[in-house]
Amino acid sequence: MEITKQTVIGEILDLDPSTAPFFLEMGMHCLGCPASRGESIEEACMVHGVDADELVKKLNAHLGA
Repeated sequence: MEITKQTVIGEILDLDPSTAPFFLEMGMHCLGCPASRGESIEEACMVHGVDADELVKKLNAHLGA
């Protein structure tokens, strides 16, 4: 699965729970709540002031490793 800015966070966490630290690192500490799991990477990054492209790059590198 290739991650994009439109990928929903819950899908990523279901695919590989070891991605959780990437979201925690950006200040997204409510990974269990339904609202956060339903957000796209782009939406979450806007709220938390994080570069979505950089997070996508990190997640794809992690998943490809």
